[in-house]
Amino acid sequence: MKKVYLFILFLTINFGGLALGSWLMDGGSTSIWYNNLNKAPWTPPGWVFGAAWTFIMLCFSWYLAELLHLRRSKKLYAVYAFQVLLNVSWNWIFFSQHLTHIGLFVIVLLFIVMLYFFLTFQNDRLKYYRLLILPYLIWLCIAISLNAYIVIHN
Repeated sequence: MKKVYLFILFLTINFGGLALGSWLMDGGSTSIWYNNLNKAPWTPPGWVFGAAWTFIMLCFSWYLAELLHLRRSKKLYAVYAFQVLLNVSWNWIFFSQHLTHIGLFVIVLLFIVMLYFFLTFQNDRLKYYRLLILPYLIWLCIAISLNAYIVIHN
């Protein structure tokens, strides 16, 4: 499959996952429950989340197109599907079910999956493309700190 088609495929899946996750948020950052939480002082304004996820998914989709153009395997598709599941389910677990401890576990697991993508494929042409995962990893570090703060202080 050509890279451009893979890129479009992953853009569709990734942004579809973001849309589904947003739908599962049960009011999300505007909910009474979320607004009454003791949040970290470094919590960014709401618009930053949308801008960050848009940039992250553009970069990640590009990376996936390059990765699966060079190394197509059932294992990679399975790891990617697991990543999508974790990303979408965190919204439901945290915002809809208010299970902040489980949400923290899920987001740490998501970080580990993304670290797998970053560390595993670095011996060839992908060593440069894997840098496209850095925004995702950095954002997950921020998200983990925000989730952990809520777990500890609420």
